[in-house]
Amino acid sequence: MKKSSFIPTDYATLVFDCDGVLLDSNKVKTNAFYQAALPYGKAAAQALADYHISNGGVSRYKKFSYFLEHIVEERIEGDTLDDLLLSYADHVRSGLLSCDVAPGLNELRNMTSKSRWMIVSGGDQAELREIFAQRQLADLFDGGIFGSPDIKEDILSREQKSANIVQPALFIGDSKYDYKAASEAKLDFVFMSDWSEVENWQQWCDKNDIQSLNSISSLIELSDGQPPQHN
Repeated sequence: MKKSSFIPTDYATLVFDCDGVLLDSNKVKTNAFYQAALPYGKAAAQALADYHISNGGVSRYKKFSYFLEHIVEERIEGDTLDDLLLSYADHVRSGLLSCDVAPGLNELRNMTSKSRWMIVSGGDQAELREIFAQRQLADLFDGGIFGSPDIKEDILSREQKSANIVQPALFIGDSKYDYKAASEAKLDFVFMSDWSEVENWQQWCDKNDIQSLNSISSLIELSDGQPPQHN
């Protein structure tokens, strides 16, 4: 059932996707996929970038496996999945350290001081924990920072069973996969549109009766009793 608005202070747990929600990093990662695949040619690199955009939130491991199995006609001799993953990580690291952080994040944390916060991302877990520590953001997420190679459905199920995710819980995401994972876990979901790469997201949200907001700042406005920002 669609809720007319989401008041963050109503939730015991807030679950955040990372790219496109907490960090303006979607384009950083799209470019990193393209650059890592470029040795196979521009067409293959663009095909991988397009596949990545169409499958937002899915781990890099699955995307590069798909690339090697379904996009590449012939592998470069000696090039392995691990080589592609390392190349991707090299390209993405600097971008994650320098991209914008969602405005209002610390303010929202102060407003929801009684809520548990966690990250459930398709990004590499070790990389996420390192980036958030270096950017002095890790302490905001008292529930933990989780990512691939575990998939989001498994992370959510595991954290629910361990009572790390306590209901009522809200998943804040920017992809169709985020919505799927949240729905399977029976978490409320709100779609963040400002940095999302989902094409025609308005129609998709309307079709699936999904609440959408512009950004983290819009959640703060809801708690303040102001009208939320919608695109």
